Amino acid sequence: MLVIRLARTGKKHQAYYRIVVADKRSAVGAKFIEILGNYDPHAKKLSLDKEKINKYLSNGAQPSNSVAKILKSEKIDLPKW
Repeated sequence: MLVIRLARTGKKHQAYYRIVVADKRSAVGAKFIEILGNYDPHAKKLSLDKEKINKYLSNGAQPSNSVAKILKSEKIDLPKW
């Protein structure tokens, strides 16, 4: 099963996250399938590829709790499971 989650990058105490699609069984820092966006919590910057996110959500990918909050704040409708 596919999951949309945050992959941490950046330096110590300066976290920067990529929003990625990955296999649910893989480790958080392991390989991912595709990058869907970026999130910088310090500068409050967010960039998303909404078309790709909607494509993966319609194909059954489930967002993590933190990604679901980000998607709701950007007014992206999540499917009901």
